[in-house]
Amino acid sequence: MSEPQHRPYRRVLLKVSGEVLMGDTPYGIDTKTVESVAEDIREIVQSGVELCLVIGGGNIFRGMAGAAKGMERSSADYMGMLATVMNALAMQDALERIGVSTRVQSAIPMATVCEPYIRRRAQRHLEKGRVVIFAAGTGNPFFTTDTAAALRAAEMQCDALFKGTSVDGIYSADPKKDPEAKRYDTLDYMDVLAKDLRVMDASAVALMRDNNIPIVVFSIKGRGNLLNVLKGQGTHTVVSGVRAA
Repeated sequence: MSEPQHRPYRRVLLKVSGEVLMGDTPYGIDTKTVESVAEDIREIVQSGVELCLVIGGGNIFRGMAGAAKGMERSSADYMGMLATVMNALAMQDALERIGVSTRVQSAIPMATVCEPYIRRRAQRHLEKGRVVIFAAGTGNPFFTTDTAAALRAAEMQCDALFKGTSVDGIYSADPKKDPEAKRYDTLDYMDVLAKDLRVMDASAVALMRDNNIPIVVFSIKGRGNLLNVLKGQGTHTVVSGVRAA
């Protein structure tokens, strides 16, 4: 049995929502959850896959929520970007403590705490086997971390974008609210947009479609799920340019 059958991806970008890092707490960063995700990432790196990472900031501050409460949208979004930097530093700390070489690159320069985002430098880090965590979104307001993840996946020439969520794939409705919701094994990019499935922002899905990069949606809450899905096992949904039969 050949190794490529188990590891079809050479380089992937993992998008993790900030809410995942809360664990069972109502707010902030749950250390045990961060450590669990870090262990999953270590398994991927040890398998030989080059991995980069984008983490949302919703566990600390969400720009759109701040704007909904009356804040000026640009200011609220910049605050959300700073929240993603905090999450990136927490993940870097967890990874370095278990022996995974990691670099944080921020789209908003803050040289005291991390590197600025430089595409060629990030690619070199990946080639050397380091995990690169992209922080501060795209560096611009009005763009979500989903769009940032899609942009970085394209820039890094990733083979796939893995989105780790609290559910095990894409459903026709919220499975937590609708017990009749149908889970999809495969979807076309246009299906996601036409059905308004909201697994990612429309701009992110369109960017993945234009660059022919598949989106793999799975639950990151169970230990080992990431490696299983990377091998093509476990429960997940794949969004690509190939329609289901």
